[in-house]
Amino acid sequence: MATSSVSKGCFVFKPNFKKRRTSVPIDEYFNKGKNESEDSKLRFETYQLLWQQMKSETERLQEELNKNLFDSLIEFLQKSHSGFRKNSRDWGYQIKLREIPTAALVLGVNVTDHDLTFRSLREALQNNVTPYVVSLQARECPDMKHFLQKLVSQLMDCCIDVESKEEENVQITQKTTHCSMDSLCSWYMNVTQKTDPKKPGKKRTSSSQWQSPPVVLILKDMESFTTKVLQDFIIISSQHLHEFPLILIFGIATSPIIIHRLLPHAVSSLLCIELFQSLSCKEHLTTVLDKLLLTTQFPFKLSEKVLQILINIFLYHDFSIQNFIKGLQLSLLEHFCSQSLSVLCCNLPEAKRRINFLSDNQCENIRRLPSFRRYVEKQAAEKQVALLTSERFLKEETQSLLENLHVYHTNYFLVLRCLHQFTSSLPKCPLGRQIRELYCTCLEKNIWESEEYASALQLLRMLAKDELMTILQKCLDVFRSSEKQLGNTAKRIEEFLAQFQSLDAQAKEEEDTSGSQSKRLQKTDLYHLQKALLEMKELRRTSKKPTKFEVLREKVVNFIDTLVREHLLPPDTQPLHEALYCSAAHSLREHLNAAPRMALHTALNNPYYYLKNEALKSEEGCIPNVAPDICIAYKLHLECSRLINLVDWSEAFSTVVTAAEQMDANSMTSEERDEIIHARFIRAVSELELLGFIKPTKQKTDHVARLTWGGC
Repeated sequence: MATSSVSKGCFVFKPNFKKRRTSVPIDEYFNKGKNESEDSKLRFETYQLLWQQMKSETERLQEELNKNLFDSLIEFLQKSHSGFRKNSRDWGYQIKLREIPTAALVLGVNVTDHDLTFRSLREALQNNVTPYVVSLQARECPDMKHFLQKLVSQLMDCCIDVESKEEENVQITQKTTHCSMDSLCSWYMNVTQKTDPKKPGKKRTSSSQWQSPPVVLILKDMESFTTKVLQDFIIISSQHLHEFPLILIFGIATSPIIIHRLLPHAVSSLLCIELFQSLSCKEHLTTVLDKLLLTTQFPFKLSEKVLQILINIFLYHDFSIQNFIKGLQLSLLEHFCSQSLSVLCCNLPEAKRRINFLSDNQCENIRRLPSFRRYVEKQAAEKQVALLTSERFLKEETQSLLENLHVYHTNYFLVLRCLHQFTSSLPKCPLGRQIRELYCTCLEKNIWESEEYASALQLLRMLAKDELMTILQKCLDVFRSSEKQLGNTAKRIEEFLAQFQSLDAQAKEEEDTSGSQSKRLQKTDLYHLQKALLEMKELRRTSKKPTKFEVLREKVVNFIDTLVREHLLPPDTQPLHEALYCSAAHSLREHLNAAPRMALHTALNNPYYYLKNEALKSEEGCIPNVAPDICIAYKLHLECSRLINLVDWSEAFSTVVTAAEQMDANSMTSEERDEIIHARFIRAVSELELLGFIKPTKQKTDHVARLTWGGC
């Protein structure tokens, strides 16, 4: 590139974008270090296939959960715009035309999920209501000028057909210089006139159902908008509503009362507000867990600790479903990356086929599994020798164990749902109101050994007949959903329901007999009546014979208890569970629960931990002079009290830096060396102040105040 010129100047060389740094493919991470194995590529492909299936399921689930909300919103928009289309002279319509139709959409505090919801809502509105849908955020609209500019710029991009868009390109450049409601109204009139359905040759999209489609404005974070901007825009828009049909959608994260806090009555009276409530984020989480983890559709499962980490982050940090799904994806990736036998984490026929092609190293990995070793120890001596020596016998046994594991999961989830039906409505919910709480308890230990389970059984023994029959009917529906497994259980529950129904007929007969006895008792005098009643009371007290209902109820409780003890065993009791369950809780916690202060302390106190430079290795309490300047200054400041003398700190820094350096008189003088060290010290102190470890103090001019304690 030539740089010759008549006059001196500054020449700019643009970077060559072809010489970009190529990123490392994800599948290569499966081949690094201790995770290197011959099936790494297969594990990565399995991970990709499984995650695509889970991702598509979550997207389908999101559409189903938002369908009712979007349908009601679309119906509201269509009704709100009907008055504008009729152009009625009725007094009621004229009053209504002065009010802006407004949908208050309460989405909850999970703000990170709102973008996905609004994106789906915008697509639904454009496909069913109007092509003119604008979405604004508070950070884009600090004042009225920027508000109108963003509104106009997005509206100009929304056109009914391609031809009108081409014709308006010239108008767009002219109107961007001056943005006002008058220009918007004239633009809207021109666009709607050009798309008149009576004129031939104009094609209309499916979303433009009317001659004058409304303009929908979505304010994503209504609480963050400036009050003055909202008030001015609503007042101006209400005056032009007869020629610019506007519909507002407020995205609210907290409570609908925020509308009246931001807007005075004179402004809020210009809005015709209707409230829409989205599904609770906790209910959304329960549905996601039910479709992704509490099912046999996907073989991948989470251990108790990993699941608890993800749930705690959701409940105590952000209530974000998207972040929970990302954590689930990270767990899936960590499992396939760290567990060599995750190659078997696929559907059962494919897993059986892969077992036949396992190498000798993979067979040894199976023998090293703790669950498999416990299984081998329980077998006979001859079978133990065959499992440890014969590869063929090991593969056959592995196929059988893997099939048993899939059957175990099918029975496990059926009995878990049945137990949840019994315990979710009990007083104080000893086993939790949500099924995820019960699932975490069952993953951790034998649930029948807990005190909460014992108290739940006591409460079940006091249920009324109607409540018990209702729960049994729900359990029957659960077991009927999978007739291949636990088919006898469904028949047994049907027998219990039939016996409860037969008790009604017997109860009527007993009432008839007791009625005849009461009639006989009424014929006697008061003395004999009291005597007879006391004798009956004493007879009941001495006999203490349970009724038929109590006997049948006890049988039902014992039956459920037997199912729980037989099928709700913790997963770690099953052989080969390591192939399907992610147990990397520590690694997952490091990635998701970031501790920046601790990481910063580790980097400054022990730079070798991150830099991996052998020269930085040092004994505890020592300060190597080859360490970065900020590390030396940080270690020295840890030895000081609340106020640090800068002179003493500088002398100590200079002592450490020059401790092992050889003095070279020819290279520089001592004064020059001191100036360089002093400059390095000033830079290190400035960096520590920037990181928040120290700050200037007015108590003493040559001192700084220390801000952190306890090595953090």
